[in-house]
Amino acid sequence: MCRTPHGAEDMGSAGGALAGQAAPATASHRGCHHPSLDLVQFKRARLRVERAIKEKKIFTVLGPYPVIRSQLRARGWVERKPLSRGSRLEQQHSRREKWLQEEEGRAPLSQSCLLRDQMPYFIWTTRCSAVNRRLLQRDQVVNHYSGVASFTTKEGLCVNLRNLTWFYEADPDTFFPRCYRLGAVDERKAFIEDFRLTAARSLLKVALERAGDAPVGTEQPPKSGEGPAGSPQPSQLVEEALQVCRQHLDSVGHQDIDRDAPSPCTTAINWDRFLQDYYRVVHEGAGLVLSVAQQDQCQALLQLLAGHLPQLAMEGNHNVWILKPGAKSRGRGIVCVVRLEQVLQLARGCTSFSAREGEWVVQKYVERLLLIFGTKFDIRQWFLVTDWNPLTVWFYRESYVRFCSQPFSLSRLDPARHLCNVSIQKRCRPARGRHPQLPPDQIWSCRQLQAYLAQAGRAGAWQQVMVPGMKAAVVAALRSAQDLVGSRKGSFELFGADFVFGEDCQPWLLEINASPTMAPSSAVTSRLCARVQRDTLRVVIDHRDNPACPTGAFELIYKEAAVPVPMHSGLKLMVEGCSMRKPLVVLVTPL
Repeated sequence: MCRTPHGAEDMGSAGGALAGQAAPATASHRGCHHPSLDLVQFKRARLRVERAIKEKKIFTVLGPYPVIRSQLRARGWVERKPLSRGSRLEQQHSRREKWLQEEEGRAPLSQSCLLRDQMPYFIWTTRCSAVNRRLLQRDQVVNHYSGVASFTTKEGLCVNLRNLTWFYEADPDTFFPRCYRLGAVDERKAFIEDFRLTAARSLLKVALERAGDAPVGTEQPPKSGEGPAGSPQPSQLVEEALQVCRQHLDSVGHQDIDRDAPSPCTTAINWDRFLQDYYRVVHEGAGLVLSVAQQDQCQALLQLLAGHLPQLAMEGNHNVWILKPGAKSRGRGIVCVVRLEQVLQLARGCTSFSAREGEWVVQKYVERLLLIFGTKFDIRQWFLVTDWNPLTVWFYRESYVRFCSQPFSLSRLDPARHLCNVSIQKRCRPARGRHPQLPPDQIWSCRQLQAYLAQAGRAGAWQQVMVPGMKAAVVAALRSAQDLVGSRKGSFELFGADFVFGEDCQPWLLEINASPTMAPSSAVTSRLCARVQRDTLRVVIDHRDNPACPTGAFELIYKEAAVPVPMHSGLKLMVEGCSMRKPLVVLVTPL
């Protein structure tokens, strides 16, 4: 008999020595024969191992992925434990795998013992860094590519989508809110100019909205004492905004190409004073006077700008920007801001935030959102890449919706109203008087979203606008970083993209996540996360071996023609040639 760590005698039942805590490492790895296994069990395990070795069906899973383990075992694969018991990395996952050890009993441990010198042919890990790519063999399959940080970090996505037009016929401004790295001097200057221009456009929008609520010219100017001395009258503030927007229209319309025109933000306007007056009007409700002529000019100018600025409608009129640490996830460190000086101050690390300025990105917040019962939501959409040359992309037909716990408001910028991350919302209390049809766990399936859209009179929006837009955005993002990702045959990777939708149902890509969480945070995610893992194996194992096999809910949406990779042994810039001699000139003297 073999005693468990708790002192109970093991009589050979399924929940024996591996239930709860694992047996000591020396007992499980000293030899292939485990003391508590009878001869019949050991022979069966040995036959399974020998068959797995012959068929190259040995796998290693590092992390809490019970669905992957069970699905591989159902296909006849045998698990090779990645590390010895008691090692540091194994301890990190031991708590999450206790129940797995209870299910395994003794046989999987004995199989892993027999496989300790064998190479795994399928590797699934949480992090790319857990795999030494230099030691991978050609026939090993791993669930990560190198270089994916070029689009799975906020900074990488910001940089590479800006260069998209060089690689792909798509305009990132139609699906990705404009974004800047504050650590780059030129991008910080571009953001400051963008903030000022957006403020000028927002002022025109606010002026038109207020003119529509009351007869033109009847709005009251600010009372005496509001604002510093020398502040312009409201009509002058609108006139300055019109001047800036006219110059911007000339710039985006290339009408200034034949003349030495200054940048719209290098005019004689005092921008510090302009922004302070803008804040008072837009955020503090100060009065604004608008003449009939100015109203006509505002309408005409905004219509012309709309033809050049795809994001004019979604940007709203509050000039809200969202500040994000460049390489963090789960909503950590993200704040919404409406003042330029606040953005620059936060990015310099003058507050409790620990990220350096170079790690911050600032992105235009989508203000004109599609809401559900007055509440913001986003969508986690999975997609799978099985090759980078040719680029092969599979889009998952199922997704889930994440809600905020508080109603949407642009006057209150707290995370409970604006960040849909599960890790953020689980710490927030639901609002009082919350609509009864909103889920208590803040999660819907995409089918529930489609049912809501149908009730709202938008039955065709999901299939005709939202899904095609998400597919196009995913492909464009991958194309922008294609040359930066290691194209290793035999690898694959599952990603999770986050989208919000404008009032017109057009999707806006926020970010792309590597190793998206598979934690069952709700009944919906428990079902869908298990399903996407099963379907991933259908694509990367079953469909690879037999193209006729079903791929579950995965749909192949993009596969480009293969580009031959030239063989080379390094960069060689030597130019070969031969020297040229000056021809000999022979002078002939006439006789």
